[in-house]
Amino acid sequence: MTIRALHVASELYPLLKTGGLADVAGALPPALIERGADVRVLLPGFPAVAAGLADLRPVAQLAHPLGHRGSLSHATLELGTLPANGISVYMIRDDALYDRPGNPYLDAEHVPYGDNAQRFALLGWTAAQLAQRADPAWAPQIIHAHDWHAGLAPAYLKAAERAAGRTFARTVFTVHNLAYQGIFPAQEFGHLALPGDFFSMHGVEFYGQLSFLKAGLYYSDRLTTVSPTYAREIQTLAQGGGLDALLRARTHDLSGILNGVDYTVWNPSIDDGLAARYTSTRLPGKRACKTALQARFGLAQKSDALLFGVVSRLTEQKGLDLLLGALPEIVSRGGQLVVLGTGDPALEAGLLRVAHAHPDAVAVERGFDEPLAHAIVAGSDVIAVPSRFEPCGLTQLYALAYGSLPLVHRVGGLADTVVDASLENLADDLATGFVFERFEPDALAAAIRRAFALYARRGEWKAAQQRAMRQDFGWGASAQRYLDLYRSLV
Repeated sequence: MTIRALHVASELYPLLKTGGLADVAGALPPALIERGADVRVLLPGFPAVAAGLADLRPVAQLAHPLGHRGSLSHATLELGTLPANGISVYMIRDDALYDRPGNPYLDAEHVPYGDNAQRFALLGWTAAQLAQRADPAWAPQIIHAHDWHAGLAPAYLKAAERAAGRTFARTVFTVHNLAYQGIFPAQEFGHLALPGDFFSMHGVEFYGQLSFLKAGLYYSDRLTTVSPTYAREIQTLAQGGGLDALLRARTHDLSGILNGVDYTVWNPSIDDGLAARYTSTRLPGKRACKTALQARFGLAQKSDALLFGVVSRLTEQKGLDLLLGALPEIVSRGGQLVVLGTGDPALEAGLLRVAHAHPDAVAVERGFDEPLAHAIVAGSDVIAVPSRFEPCGLTQLYALAYGSLPLVHRVGGLADTVVDASLENLADDLATGFVFERFEPDALAAAIRRAFALYARRGEWKAAQQRAMRQDFGWGASAQRYLDLYRSLV
């Protein structure tokens, strides 16, 4: 039996990307299609989405109840294809809500748009309409909603099924990061056209407010998150974000399925954006990438300097405050650091101060640039991902593929994917990076020292690089687990 599944998300690579969610939304559907599923994607009609889809055509006019003060508004459901792989993508065209330049969630002042509740409620409402044959030619058996932006999809579907007295589709909700919960003032609930009893502790209410994420967790048939360790962590008081009791109550409905890497995008043997391509058996190209990276950032051209790379949002969640404190350890040992990212102004300023004081050893570029991210991952010896918490993390998986040994905190998906270069793991040919247990300066400093120590033993370093590059974190196994989950529901 062919499973029809609709993936509901706010962004999708390569059309629109602000984080790892876009990579997953771009890679998981094709992997499911390869395994025989019939998968489509639903996105808001942001400018980058409308511009990037091919052959867009209207399939339905939607009179939705999410207009100003509850009045009906009108949107168009359109269907197009993603040129990169031919995936069918539905797009909600409602220019009043979505046609805005820049970031899809924040205005020019980096403040969340005041109507985000409406904007993303419409995404969930439309998903529920598709389950009720808004497109007469295709209806999903599974609605797979991703993160808080799509969290109301299961709620709208439950409301429609209750009114109709029948089931339209089954629902899966994936938490990519529990820290982002889509919380809005309680009065927004009155504009969402959901049954009044849905605003309760057993529903979308969250400490007197409205939570889109909680809606997804409460109303979906099955829950997943993006690594086995994170699935356990979010059921604890420390990492449950106030939702741990709900998650513990649903522990038998919750699976941790590791995110994968799209090796057609992240592969140093075919990556045209690199100074030189390379493989695990032909590594000289990696040295050329390092030289090019040092030149790009004006660092001292020292081939023997241990070069650390960071490609990340500059936030405390990502542990960059801890890394900032450890920079003297790196610089004093002759190491170098390249940082690409943007975020917390205090962290940006702190990193820029160090770069100004040590221009031959530390370089910082604010913003995000996909080709430059590839160049940093390829040109670095070590990729630092010292996160306080990390649901899955994709950066360390990219680093492994490019032979850049990850330095990570043992948490979430980082714990599931990187094996520490301890003496016993090196002896057993298992080590693929550097892992520190406690989120403390001394623990990070010790991991940095282990990196320098292994780098001095070039034969063992090369063996660890090659071992890292042989790891397979492709989407195949994870896509099969999602498909099995769909089948168990249908």
